[in-house]
Amino acid sequence: MMRARVAGLRPSIGAGADGGVGESQNLIKKEVRKMVTIGMNYRVLPGKGEIFENACNGVIKAMEGIEGHSKSFLYRDVNDAQSYLIASEWSSEDAFNAFISSDKFKQVTSWGKESILAGRPSHTVYRQ
Repeated sequence: MMRARVAGLRPSIGAGADGGVGESQNLIKKEVRKMVTIGMNYRVLPGKGEIFENACNGVIKAMEGIEGHSKSFLYRDVNDAQSYLIASEWSSEDAFNAFISSDKFKQVTSWGKESILAGRPSHTVYRQ
């Protein structure tokens, strides 16, 4: 009887006689599924793009040490210079929610709300 292989992993000891996947592989697969990409969509006031870009680059740099954060990128819409997207990868949606609940994030967003943003930002979660 052949044993199944999942994503190049060998079945763990104790895999079912039918070649089923062991518990340790199930845990690995569950962890992988938790990874999320967050799309943070922003629209800035006319003439505020450079200030917004500099502020976002600083925030992205500061995020490098935050638990659960993998990487982030800032994009500007080539057809609408006031429209931006930050694509941010996180180990889980909970890790991202903890970040946006932090005092640091609230300080940055309140500053942006008052002088940079043309409207309320929207966030989209892309589950992998």
